[in-house]
Amino acid sequence: MHAVRLHAFGPAENLAYEEVPDPVPGPGQVRIAVAAAGVHLLDTALRAGHQGPLPALPVLPTVPGREVAGVVDALGAGVDGRWLGRRVVAHLGHAPGGYAELAVTEAERLHDIPGGLDPAAAVAMIGTGRTALGIAQFAEPGPDDVVVVPAAAGGIGTLLVQHAKNAGATVIGLAGGPVKTARARAAGADLAVDYTGPGWAAEVRARLGGRPATLVYDGVGGQVARDSVALLGPGGRHLVFGWSAEGIGPGRGYHVEGVSESVLGPRMLERAGGLRALELRALAEAARGRLRPAVTRFPLDRAAAAHRALEGRATIGKVVLEP
Repeated sequence: MHAVRLHAFGPAENLAYEEVPDPVPGPGQVRIAVAAAGVHLLDTALRAGHQGPLPALPVLPTVPGREVAGVVDALGAGVDGRWLGRRVVAHLGHAPGGYAELAVTEAERLHDIPGGLDPAAAVAMIGTGRTALGIAQFAEPGPDDVVVVPAAAGGIGTLLVQHAKNAGATVIGLAGGPVKTARARAAGADLAVDYTGPGWAAEVRARLGGRPATLVYDGVGGQVARDSVALLGPGGRHLVFGWSAEGIGPGRGYHVEGVSESVLGPRMLERAGGLRALELRALAEAARGRLRPAVTRFPLDRAAAAHRALEGRATIGKVVLEP
């Protein structure tokens, strides 16, 4: 089979498209003929040599990737034969191996792909979808809320916009540039604003007619977060789940009087039934059409280009490799 392997930590160019032996499923495992493999920002950090929330860096050489969808084509000992030939999606956990034509995982990690959902969308929901719903469970919106979503054209942001709209909230989607603001608007944002332009916060205040924001879903940090938090009124909620621009340490100026700030850590998704419950819910929401992930697709042999695009914020929604 062909796979993308990393032999040395460093830039995206270190990702090599190579021919490698086919993996063989062990006891309790299945092999998936991969139709779509998810690319995560964590993958880019690991490739560069930063372990992030994981206990250790992968042993090299490694095949990156932890989210796959496709068809089960081989079974290990002890696996129910009914899995053979089924369309499935799985999050591989800490074990990499997704950037490949074939991937092996435990049968207990499998979910059937709901009818009508393509493999790329299923991959988006098994990773990014479960994360978005896991974030939202800490600050569920309602009809009285005005919700601000920075990075509203990203994989998580797109789904948070939709989730808040499904709950009846007024949603302000912040994104960089006209293409991304159009994506936020298409996801359901009542107001889509380019946060790279001057005076965007004043525009939001004017459009709200003095009504304060009540909830900020913040995965960006930096000045965008500071300006977003300043839109909140007394009793507002600032939910932090990432800081792609800047962290939230002491002296960073995020605190606003009367605003509740919650910072979610790597174990945030273990609440409310655990990861599998969130995965099932995310897939069900997509199958019903309530959550529609945005996807940017790359061929498997262009994994390096996918990493560069993701790091350069040149993608919309979830980045997916397709063999």
